[in-house]
Amino acid sequence: MIDAFLTALVTVFSGVHLLYLAGGVTLGLAIGIFPGLGGIAGLSLLLPFLYGMEPTSALAMLIGLVAVIPTSDTFTSVLMGIPGSSGSQATVLDGFPLAKKGEAARALGAAFAASLFGGLFGAAVLTAFVLIARPVILAFGSAELFMLTLLGLSMVGVLAGNSLVKGLSACGLGLLLGSVGGAPATGEFRMTFGNFYLMDGIPLVVVGLGIFALPEIIDLLRQNRAISEASELGRGWLDGVKDLVRHKWLAFRCAVIGCIVGALPGLGGSVVDWIAYGHAVQTSKDRENFGSGDIRGVLAPESSNNAKEGGGLIPTLLFGIPGSGSMAVFLGGMVLIGLEPGPSMVGNNLDITYTIVWSLALANVLGAGACLLLSKWVAKLTTIPYALMAPFMITVICFAAFQATRDLNDLVSLIGIGVLGVLMKRFGWPRPAFLIGFVLASGMETYLYQALQFDGIGFLTKPGVLIIGALIALSIFFAVRHIAKNQQETESKSEVDTASVPQNRMPQILFAGAIWLTFAYGLYDAMQRTLLGGVFTAGVCALMLVLTSVVIFKLVKGDIHDAVNFDGDVSEGYAFDRSVVSMLHYVYWLLGLVVACYLFGYVISTALFFMLFLLVKARTSIVKTGVLTASALVFMLALAHVMVLELPRGLLQDAVNMPWPLG
Repeated sequence: MIDAFLTALVTVFSGVHLLYLAGGVTLGLAIGIFPGLGGIAGLSLLLPFLYGMEPTSALAMLIGLVAVIPTSDTFTSVLMGIPGSSGSQATVLDGFPLAKKGEAARALGAAFAASLFGGLFGAAVLTAFVLIARPVILAFGSAELFMLTLLGLSMVGVLAGNSLVKGLSACGLGLLLGSVGGAPATGEFRMTFGNFYLMDGIPLVVVGLGIFALPEIIDLLRQNRAISEASELGRGWLDGVKDLVRHKWLAFRCAVIGCIVGALPGLGGSVVDWIAYGHAVQTSKDRENFGSGDIRGVLAPESSNNAKEGGGLIPTLLFGIPGSGSMAVFLGGMVLIGLEPGPSMVGNNLDITYTIVWSLALANVLGAGACLLLSKWVAKLTTIPYALMAPFMITVICFAAFQATRDLNDLVSLIGIGVLGVLMKRFGWPRPAFLIGFVLASGMETYLYQALQFDGIGFLTKPGVLIIGALIALSIFFAVRHIAKNQQETESKSEVDTASVPQNRMPQILFAGAIWLTFAYGLYDAMQRTLLGGVFTAGVCALMLVLTSVVIFKLVKGDIHDAVNFDGDVSEGYAFDRSVVSMLHYVYWLLGLVVACYLFGYVISTALFFMLFLLVKARTSIVKTGVLTASALVFMLALAHVMVLELPRGLLQDAVNMPWPLG
């Protein structure tokens, strides 16, 4: 163990490793600074570039990005009032009011100092856990790992949203989509419709970008305004650091909360900041300033948000169970570079595990320092209209999605999953639950088959299985009770909140009905397979048909104040604001880009998309449009050249035999 520890230390401080780690930190800073993108989208963008890389170098980039995004997304939360990711939502409550008071520097100083503390604390906890839990972890077999996947799914399905049935149904939808392609036990193709692209399953990169990045970008575009009116930071950087020292025990407690919540499979970033913020409010005697510019409202979520990355790596590395949405994509990245998360990470790959731990600590130091240095310039980005940034982000996302299989169907899948993500966000179906279900689908099915093969149905009587089963039951029990309490509080406020409650539930009913039909087809498809090839998807679909039926029934016959009834357009006021365009408006733009790729080729289509979007939506001048379009094309073509990538040509280019740079 000492040898592995020292080997990891030497690796971390080698020149090559530091270079790749710095590269990951730089990319993480860029992703975190852009509002609308978070850890999940950032990792999804990085995944295509990991093919063929040396494992420790690829891990350095992944860890650099994972560690710094919870720090850099603070920029958007404090300066723009827009959460940079799901884990920085609570920071907005007090960070943005501080910025409007002219104390943005103090808020950012406190946030970055708390992030550094939380990140280092999380790395220390991960180190200790590996040392203590190694014997227990090595005793886990397929049966126990299968039950852990169930535990993760039960937690994320129940706690990712206010509605129990919606959370579980979102999990089931992810499981079903993750089962598309060959069955692990028999190799039979499921739900492929005879399409060769679907026979290998839908790529994780495409799903991650479609379900999270595109909906956030579309939502921000609909607001059609500059993000912020002022770009001044004010003074008080050192005051922010002093605030951390003054409230050190609050930061410590919230870092502990972050590690615990991060280590619970399936929770992670979507809830940890709110739990820490709630703890800060509940344990404070003077609470009147929370929500209007209390520095404790920044310290609490930021320290927990970064600590949760160390906690989230515990189930991800040691059990192969993602602790959050970003960890789900990180898990996919490990598989891409040839590493198998699970008990082997504390066995044969112990040195790699420690390399990850030390990289996490070092990346937090680099990230916090870089954020402090960049703050002055980043603040100026907040005054740029989002319509100017959006085409760059969309181009990068489409380019990254195309790397998945280098097939134009990647872009079609991206739009399809993006539409699903837009609708899930609007109608309150938790997307983190969907993504974790998608990632766990293959492993869950494989563990089940292996458990049945080794122990038969008797695997259910193993002590470890029974203990985890009891935890699953307790998780569901307490979650149901918590949700029931929240619903009672919601009903007590019904008179006040009536204006934000959807009266017309038909759009929700139609969406829920479409999901019901999807599960019905999945069950039909499973019946066409052999027992081993179809039993998993049949079981998932049968259960989900019941749950989605409950959703539909509640929407049709239930109380309008039930948590199932949710429409983001109504709650955000978009439905009553004629200046806000429809969600589908920008979906049509993206669809037009994909269709143009088939007709004219990728490069020509991207150029046309850039110019039209900037001229029509951002209303830029012809000269400015030309410069921005040319810059984007040069960047994309240079990247394609470095990667030896031939971009899609299209019918027109094939007909006239245009050279490669345009195809």
